Amino acid sequence: MFDVVVVGSINLDLVATAPRLPKPGETVGGTTYAEHAGGKGLNQAVAAARCGASVALIAAVGDDEAGRRLRSVAEADGIDVSAVAVTGDTPTGRALITVDDAAENSIVVIPGANALLRVDALAEARVVIAQLEIPLDQVISAFLSARGRGSRTILNPAPGRELPDELLQLCDVVVPNEHELELVGGADALLARGVTAVVITQGAAGVTVVETADDTTRQWHQPAFAVTPVDTTGAGDAFCGALAARLAAGDDLASAVRFAAAGGALATTTPGAVPSFPDRADIASLMV
Repeated sequence: MFDVVVVGSINLDLVATAPRLPKPGETVGGTTYAEHAGGKGLNQAVAAARCGASVALIAAVGDDEAGRRLRSVAEADGIDVSAVAVTGDTPTGRALITVDDAAENSIVVIPGANALLRVDALAEARVVIAQLEIPLDQVISAFLSARGRGSRTILNPAPGRELPDELLQLCDVVVPNEHELELVGGADALLARGVTAVVITQGAAGVTVVETADDTTRQWHQPAFAVTPVDTTGAGDAFCGALAARLAAGDDLASAVRFAAAGGALATTTPGAVPSFPDRADIASLMV
């Protein structure tokens, strides 16, 4: 049994830095360019693995150099990639990312092979986490299988969109940012549709949790950890991976959220997504 199974996307991130993000129709001179491993599935898998979890990744890549490179990145962090499919006629996904001097970013994602992902089988896991850069019906299929095996399910509803009851009724924890929360109708609506806990990431404002138990709803706040941000790309994925790892380890939600908040904060202090993800020791040091 794995601690965490991640069902999600794999992308090659093409990252440009610039003094500021361009306005519509505007060209802005850039300063640097780099290519990094990315995609919410790979990101969250790496983040969970670096937090000490045993992780399997279900994803799809193209039969190309980018796909081979990204599989190797996952393997280097000890992630099981036996369920990462290789498609022969569609390239590996890409994300076009611009980061400004204030560490804010804008992102355009080209799905590529991610759009062809099919969940044929799901390994046993304590926690199954998915996002929305893959076909929605495959997220539902994965969570149906997970619930049938007694796994806890976490949905990161990104990119944001309206979600059907068929999916939400299969979610134990939903982790949106503030924009994504608005698109799914708010925390109260999610709880009314079957979700047990809504964990809202708010950047420098911290994390707000709204959860229900025994017909009682409570809300509480986890303050942000103080760091000096360089690049916020992947910070939400660092949070989600760390949260999944700690819930799989048996932490209660409050302890897992605090740990994840520290992990997400540290991920903003290094450029890129996967290169920025901290390990368990670094997170523990920030929490002291």
